[in-house]
Amino acid sequence: MKTILVANQKGGCGKTLTAITLASALSVKGYKVALADADNQKSALQWLKQRPTSATPIQTLDWRSSKSIGDVPKNIEYLIIDAPGALTDEHAEQLVAEAHAIITPLQPSFFDIDSTRRFLKHLQDIKRIRKGKVQLLLLANRTKPNAANNKDIQAFFDKIDQQPIAWISERTAYGKLAMQGLSVFDQSQKIYQDMQAQWQPVLNAIIDDPSQWF
Repeated sequence: MKTILVANQKGGCGKTLTAITLASALSVKGYKVALADADNQKSALQWLKQRPTSATPIQTLDWRSSKSIGDVPKNIEYLIIDAPGALTDEHAEQLVAEAHAIITPLQPSFFDIDSTRRFLKHLQDIKRIRKGKVQLLLLANRTKPNAANNKDIQAFFDKIDQQPIAWISERTAYGKLAMQGLSVFDQSQKIYQDMQAQWQPVLNAIIDDPSQWF
């Protein structure tokens, strides 16, 4: 089983959206997937409750209690964890201990950039990350073409010498589909295929499947 932790201390950066999108993508591809919600806001759990039975299955895991962390059915191939915004030292250690990769989404805003800078510094205090045992990926989220603040976030990536794994455009379809327990990967129309393509680099980075997905 491979475990992907979606985490950032900045609220509203798109952690849950990233988690549900990846979980549904893997499920649609045919993998046995679980989505663990470790955030007290329960956004991922609420999304899973709305997911129709006609959609591909995603196992629901409630990890809001530290006692539940690590409890996963044996048949799961990929586990996606929606982390809480406020990671205490102990909680962070627990979740990172389960992860093979951490995806940190951030929006092109001063507040996201500043918060993410501090979050990445905090992660370096965790031994598994400091020793390079966990893959750390940045995701530029909710971006707009030719927006002025794109230069700010690009400058941040340049300064830390790490480029984002992908740039995800801001689209209202994400929120509308989420209300139905769905994601763009549950749709086959051309407009959604274009949105799916933006996630291809992320999928390439976290799975062992060299084929073009969608």
